[in-house]
Amino acid sequence: MKSWDLVRNGGSRGGLRAAGVLMLAAVLAAGCSAPGGADPTAAPAAASASSRVSIEKIGKQSMGEPREQVANVTAATQLDVSIMAEGKVLEVLKKNGQRVEAGETILRLDAKDAILQKERAVSSLGSAQQSLAKSSEDLKTNRTDMQNSIVKGEQQLQELEKDYNKLRNDYDAGAVAKRQVEQMANQLDNARRELDAARQKLAALDKTNSLAALQAQVEAAQLTLRDAEETLGDYEIKAPTAGILTDMIAEAGMTVSRGTKIGVVQSLDKVKIKADLTEGAAKLARGKQELVFYSADNPSGKQKADITYLSELINAQTKTFALELTADNPDGAWKPGSRVQVQLTTPEEETVVAVPTMSIVREGGDTFLFLLKGDQAEKRKVKLGRLHGSYQEVLEGASADEQLVVSGQHQLKDGQKVEVKQ
Repeated sequence: MKSWDLVRNGGSRGGLRAAGVLMLAAVLAAGCSAPGGADPTAAPAAASASSRVSIEKIGKQSMGEPREQVANVTAATQLDVSIMAEGKVLEVLKKNGQRVEAGETILRLDAKDAILQKERAVSSLGSAQQSLAKSSEDLKTNRTDMQNSIVKGEQQLQELEKDYNKLRNDYDAGAVAKRQVEQMANQLDNARRELDAARQKLAALDKTNSLAALQAQVEAAQLTLRDAEETLGDYEIKAPTAGILTDMIAEAGMTVSRGTKIGVVQSLDKVKIKADLTEGAAKLARGKQELVFYSADNPSGKQKADITYLSELINAQTKTFALELTADNPDGAWKPGSRVQVQLTTPEEETVVAVPTMSIVREGGDTFLFLLKGDQAEKRKVKLGRLHGSYQEVLEGASADEQLVVSGQHQLKDGQKVEVKQ
C-alpha cells in the first residue's frame, strides 16, 4: 500500500507540471494572435481620445540689442588752405589742432615787393588824379570865358543893330552917305559871324569830352592799385571757413610758392559719418530717414543723424553699399578720424514675434507649431529666424496672441482633439 501511494503521489506532481506548460503555451498563443482577434473598434477609440496639453499665448520677444555697424567720422566741410603768393614765411599764427574763425590770419609772408608795388600804384593814381583835376579846372575856366565872350558879342551885336538902324534913318533923310551905311552893314555882318563862331565853339566843347583820356588814366591807376592791394592781401594767409586747422605744414623761414597747400580747415559744426554696408545691413537701413549712433566709450550718449546717402548700387570691388550720415556737432564733441557705432535697427524692430524653442516640432528640414483652434490642435508650418536664449523668431506662419501648444505637441496629430491642462 505504501508503494502505491508513492506511485500515485509521483504521478500527481508530474501531471501538474504538464498542465502548467500547457497553460503557458495557451497564453503565449493568445498573445501572438491577439491583434488579429482584437475588437475592431478598440484602435479608433484610442486615436480619438483627447490629449492633455499646455498652451501659451504667442507674444513678442527681444532678439537682443539693435544691430550695429562701425563707421568713421569726418568733417562735413573740409577746405584747403593754399598759398596765393610767393615768398618767405615770416610768422605762423595758428598751429595744428587750433580752432580758427573765417577770415582769421593763419600766417604771414614777406610782402616787401608787394608793398612797393602798392606804393607805386598809389603814386600813379595820385598823379593821374591831379592831372585830371587840373584839366577839369582849365576846361571849366575855358568854358566860362567862352560863355562870357558870347554874352559880350550878343551885347555888341545889339548895339551895332541900333547904330545901323539909326544910320539907315539918317541916310533916308539924306544926312549921311551911302558908303557909311555899307560900312556899318559890314560891321554888323562881322559881329554876327563872330557870335555864331563863338556859339559853335562852345557847343563843340560841350559835345567833346576832352577829359576822357585823363579819366581813363585815373581808372587804370585805380585798377592797378586795387590789384596791388589784393596781391598784398595774398601775403596774409587766412582761414577760408571756421573750424579746426589740420595738416599744417608751414613753418617760419620756409619759402613757399603760389598754389602750395599748407593746411586744411575742417568745419565741425556738422560731421559726416561714413560706413560700408553689406547687402543685408543695407536692407536694414534702406527707407529710413535717420539712424542712431554713439561712441563705444560712451554708450549712453546716443545721438540721431540724418541719412544723406545710401548707395543703390553695390561696389564691385568691396561688395558693399556706401552709407553717409550727417549729424549736428555744436559742441565739437565728434572729432574727425574717430569711430562710432551706428544702430541699423531700433529696439522696437528687434522686438519680434517669437516662440519657445521647446514648442517647435521639426520634421526633416521643415518646422511646425501646434496651435489651439477651439478644442483641436492645428499643425502649422512656420518659417523661423533668429535665435535668442530660449526663444526663436517667427518670420512666417504664426502671429502674436495665437494660442501655442508648448507641451505634449510631439504626440499630437493635425486636427486632434486636445484638453488644456489647468
